Amino acid sequence: MAKKNILIILLVLLGFSLIGLFIIYQVLSSPMDKSSNADIEVVIPSGMTTKNISKLLENKNLIRSGTFFRIYVKLNNISSLKASTYTLKKSMNLMEICKTLEQGNHYNKDNVTITFKEGQAFTQYAEEIAMRTNNKYEDVISLGKDNTYLQKVIAKYSFLTEEILNPNIYYPLEGYLAPNTYQFKNKSVTVEEIFEVMLNQTEKELKKYEQVGNKYTIHQYLTLASMLEQEGTNKTNRKEIAGVFYNRLQKGMNLGSDVTTYYALQVPMTSDLTTTQFNKANPYNTRGPGMEGKLPIGPICNPSIVSIESSFSPSENDYLYFVADKKGKIYYTKTNEEHLQKVQEIKDKGDWIW
Repeated sequence: MAKKNILIILLVLLGFSLIGLFIIYQVLSSPMDKSSNADIEVVIPSGMTTKNISKLLENKNLIRSGTFFRIYVKLNNISSLKASTYTLKKSMNLMEICKTLEQGNHYNKDNVTITFKEGQAFTQYAEEIAMRTNNKYEDVISLGKDNTYLQKVIAKYSFLTEEILNPNIYYPLEGYLAPNTYQFKNKSVTVEEIFEVMLNQTEKELKKYEQVGNKYTIHQYLTLASMLEQEGTNKTNRKEIAGVFYNRLQKGMNLGSDVTTYYALQVPMTSDLTTTQFNKANPYNTRGPGMEGKLPIGPICNPSIVSIESSFSPSENDYLYFVADKKGKIYYTKTNEEHLQKVQEIKDKGDWIW
């Protein structure tokens, strides 16, 4: 009798477990929002793994679980998720999404995928475009400086203003081209088409900051973000560094950021600079004369969304100085004496960056 009761209990538990698994399956494979009809662009470049595709779909809020997506793909023997540019909706269930990716959406073997990395400069983006398309490096540089074209994009995008037309700015669109992986129809894509796709992405990323009531302009926030991108390594220390920079601005101090000097001189950050170079007057060089309480004249690279967020939402602190060692660890101090002492300690340990 006891054995029979145990068997019944086990069967009941098994039944509940199967029901539970069925419910979980139904929930995880259901649409994120049945009522949504908005198009969401998803770019899957060649060579992207199923794991990275699952992360991409999860980040786009198209699926509930990246892990479940990978299990679903494996259980359903879906062997090929094709590289392409897709237009998906939150109203699609998991089966519909997987079917679309398996079949391909106007898949074209001539598609060109270009990855523009965070923290790279406009000139590096120009090199990437020249390498991946039929455009020349000079074509990219030329369009990026063309006044007629710049006036056109200023009229189209609210985040672009006359500030980018300052004649002292090296590359007007520096800082405004959203880093990401993009896919284009073929190598004949024009530079203008590439810029449009990137500026559209920037518009999406900056939309949440439109109503932020602060005393700085979008241009200035992007300028600071570009500095944070190269000075910091993650969200936490970029926010902390942003706090230091704002403290210095409020006190009328120069920002003393080495990365701005390298950009001002247009030289790679592969070796130390001389005192003369650091002290050279230039509207980008925050270590130079006349830069007290000022940001550089414009961005020095194209920053990540993390750095942009950090420029808008800095950590509150009372530090005025920071320095990083060659391992990437950042030290914060409140006085110049403490800063110089920390620099010497880093050098004594053999951890100085150069």
